[in-house]
Amino acid sequence: MSKRPWGYQPRAERPEPDWKLNPQTQSIRAGLARSGFGETSEALYLSSGFTYSSAEEAASSFADETDHFLYSRFANPTIQMFEKRMAALEGAESCMGTGSGMSAMFAAIACLVSNGDKIVASASMFSSCYVVLMEILPKWGITTELVEGNDRAKWEAAITKETKVVFIESPSNPLNEIVDIKLVSEIAHKVGATVIVDNVMASPVLQRPLELGADVVMYSATKHIDGQGRVLAGAILGSKEYIDTKLQPFTRHTGPALSPFNAWVLVKSLETMELRVWRMAENAQKIAEFLEQHPKIKKVKFPGLPSHPSYELVKRQMKAGGSTIGFEINGDQETTFKFLDQLRVIDISNNLGDSKSLITHPASTTHRRLGPEVLAKMGIGESVLRLSVGLEHVDDLIKDLDQALSK
Repeated sequence: MSKRPWGYQPRAERPEPDWKLNPQTQSIRAGLARSGFGETSEALYLSSGFTYSSAEEAASSFADETDHFLYSRFANPTIQMFEKRMAALEGAESCMGTGSGMSAMFAAIACLVSNGDKIVASASMFSSCYVVLMEILPKWGITTELVEGNDRAKWEAAITKETKVVFIESPSNPLNEIVDIKLVSEIAHKVGATVIVDNVMASPVLQRPLELGADVVMYSATKHIDGQGRVLAGAILGSKEYIDTKLQPFTRHTGPALSPFNAWVLVKSLETMELRVWRMAENAQKIAEFLEQHPKIKKVKFPGLPSHPSYELVKRQMKAGGSTIGFEINGDQETTFKFLDQLRVIDISNNLGDSKSLITHPASTTHRRLGPEVLAKMGIGESVLRLSVGLEHVDDLIKDLDQALSK
């Protein structure tokens, strides 16, 4: 009697398409690995370890002589589906999933630097990224120089032969500062530095840093990639050489692993990411235009507005302005908090890239850790807000903002 489960049949592989698939198709089809059950949806391999048919197979697997999963901290079939799909979508040779966006940021950089090395970074960034660069890595003898704006001379002065990594966050969180990725990459490559771009605010849908010259792209997959507030995850994408010889030896022993369940959620989320991001971007454009004309709004920072100081660069570098708006209310923190408390549809929350519209006061929440001096340099004052625009009807969001501003 056969021990094979009922309904399980070895799969015959059908030919791959002989044309290049569009990103929309890649986000649904890339990396798909069906089992012998022939399931339509991707399977969830919720397993920490794997078995071997013999001691010899185990030994050859650990010696990388046999293709076999070893342990889900290293690799897992469901995680691999997510990684292959992300790589295809981004146009990268390889991808590694991680347990969070910050673990992705730290691992992407830490695997390249050692005592005495220098990092150059764009000055505006998420607070935790700032802490890693300016407080944690210096303990290990790794220094970081920050550069503001897109002045070629400033970047050329900062990026020297001692520079091992250039870290760019563009657009930046929360005020959407834009860095010229192509310009900075050209300068960095002259001295052999690796350019890493945090692309979370734009998503793979609206900006493709590798095509602009970057070497590595990283994400908090918690944001647009999941997009529904369910799981924590990160992703790092780059060349096969970088992933296999630099990143993998680091993560294999430090353990910032992505869980198979979270990877499965992300695989399913990628199927709708493009639809979600474009709808969010369309809503955000209309809301930014509304806010810019409102008498109680002092300033709006949104890449899709002609008033953005880097608007011409945005048109070359991005497909749309994104889903996140930075804006400043006329008034102090008390006035700003009063406005937040009057909102009836938009939630007060520190996440972004979600299907639900979310708003936060960075100076007292996401960027509080930085302190007054750094906040001032980044332009994050007491009346600055970050609005992550979701999938609700744009008329309802505008009405909610308008009624809260009028009180």
